[in-house]
Amino acid sequence: MQASGIPVREDLAQAHERAWAAISAPGTWLTGAQRIAVVAEIRHAHGCAHCARIKASLSPNAVQGEHASLGTLGDARVELVHRVVCDPGRLSEPWSQSLLARGLSEGEYVEIVGIAAMVMMMDRFALALGLPERPLPAPRAGEPTRYRPPGAKKKAAWLPLVEPEDAVEADGPMYPSPKAGYIYRGLSLVPQSLRDYWALANVHYLPGQFVYQFDKSIRAISRPQMEIMAARVSALHQCVY
Repeated sequence: MQASGIPVREDLAQAHERAWAAISAPGTWLTGAQRIAVVAEIRHAHGCAHCARIKASLSPNAVQGEHASLGTLGDARVELVHRVVCDPGRLSEPWSQSLLARGLSEGEYVEIVGIAAMVMMMDRFALALGLPERPLPAPRAGEPTRYRPPGAKKKAAWLPLVEPEDAVEADGPMYPSPKAGYIYRGLSLVPQSLRDYWALANVHYLPGQFVYQFDKSIRAISRPQMEIMAARVSALHQCVY
């Protein structure tokens, strides 16, 4: 990051190092090699002509064809990666269920979305600094844990979540408070993905304990300035939340 000539906080540089190490390690449902293949497909999706046609269409369902993939992931995983990367504002519950019907597990779905969120955050940070994308790390050996939280249930989202009151000790720490909002719960079907994502996101934005302290800022700009920028970026990225 220092190669950009722009001062970068040390905690940001360290958070990126930890995030890439986590991505390259075996996950909950994917091996390290599969996770790195997902990263490669995330980056490849930006140049997919089929995705461009979908994006330009009135309805994503009106376009026939196949994604230009790297050929290392199955069709359902490729569809998930490409649509999340290129047209996230028009995803739907029927679409998500169609991926499950094609053999993608709920846990794989959540883990891949978590990886996409982390990689796009870090790649866009590099772009803002005028730096090239970081080379893909070598995947680490090992098997996925295949841990599914016993309290996960489908309630307020397309896929099961773990409500704070349903979390158990085996899940590990997940929420900043017992009343954590749904934005914190989105990846909770895969607790490690949730922890990995928020460990990175909190350094880019704010740790949970500071979110509701609207009269303070722990960053170089004021809280209103942060929220104006966040709202604009969210709108440009079609963030429904």
